[in-house]
Amino acid sequence: MSGDFDGHSRLEQLLGAWALGACSAAETAEVDAHLAACEPCAEEAARLRTSLELLHPHMDLDLAPTLRAEVLGSCLSARPPQVAVPDYAQPYDAETARLGALLADMSDDEWKSPVQLEWFEGDDSATHRTSVSGVLGHLLAVDGSVSRSLGLPDPVRGAQDLPSDPEARTKALWQQAAQDRTESGASDGESPERIRRAWREHAYELIRTCSFSGNGVADIAVPYGEDVVLPLRLALLDRAFETWIHATDIADAVDYPYPPPVPEHLRTLIGVAVQMLPAILAARRQAGLASPPLPLTQPGASPRSVRLEIEGESGGDWYLPLDAADGPAGPDNCVSHIVLPEVEFCRVAAGHLSPREAATSQQGDATAAVELLYAMASMSRL
Repeated sequence: MSGDFDGHSRLEQLLGAWALGACSAAETAEVDAHLAACEPCAEEAARLRTSLELLHPHMDLDLAPTLRAEVLGSCLSARPPQVAVPDYAQPYDAETARLGALLADMSDDEWKSPVQLEWFEGDDSATHRTSVSGVLGHLLAVDGSVSRSLGLPDPVRGAQDLPSDPEARTKALWQQAAQDRTESGASDGESPERIRRAWREHAYELIRTCSFSGNGVADIAVPYGEDVVLPLRLALLDRAFETWIHATDIADAVDYPYPPPVPEHLRTLIGVAVQMLPAILAARRQAGLASPPLPLTQPGASPRSVRLEIEGESGGDWYLPLDAADGPAGPDNCVSHIVLPEVEFCRVAAGHLSPREAATSQQGDATAAVELLYAMASMSRL
């Protein structure tokens, strides 16, 4: 009896090594035989193996980007919310939550990492080197254009005396933050927790106001600079897109993987951007940044179109008018075919990928393709 107990005790002590695969071949065979006959040890061995899988060094412990949407969808299918976030605000809600989670996990040293902002001005790329706090200040300043249109407090002091374009608002808020640091005697930059909390609370209030107002505020005008006014529903989609792009900038600066938005939201963001391209190309023509329409330079020529194919779960296939924003578009008058992966399309639209570099994936009229790609890039800004 004593021998059986001693043998059981010895094999029980080997379970940890067995789970790690550190037993000899003879010990492994002995433990395997014991587990077949001893239910308590078999259960303990299963628990050890499960724990080992959770601690596996090659396992990706980051939550899947779709998890938040899946959990919320499951909860809301069981119990609809009393006050729902409107469709047009859901991508912004999701992207601010994702960026908030990234910021919450960052160390003090990571907050000091330099971040490179990129965009296009005219036909040239532009960059600005800032900090994580500087990126949040930029997001807060531009988000303030939306909140101000809703009658909420503007985070930019003296905004009523400033132009409404995002660059002017951003520089004013950066100057405001520098002045506050000087007055408070802080020499090591903006407090990470302070700027994170200011940005996050402002986003919460913006989403909350839209939720309680529903579609009643969807078409409120939001000024985005000289001659640029967007309905609030499009302005919030713009804010969702920029939040994702700048979250990626921050993640790149701290060497952290950051996936794109969930397919449903990314599909919406891409679709809105594609719909705006013909009007943006027409505006570039008026500014002398693109060649004149073909029927104007060659009387009697038929209007042309471009096929834009965006690959991926959130992509699609569009024919876009090339010579007039409201012109005909289809396979019969198509002169160029552009194919881009979904994230690459977004990088062009964000000014993070050169139009000429992206043009390598086109067939047909190269000039037409490049001009459409430059129209994409011109959607970017500081």
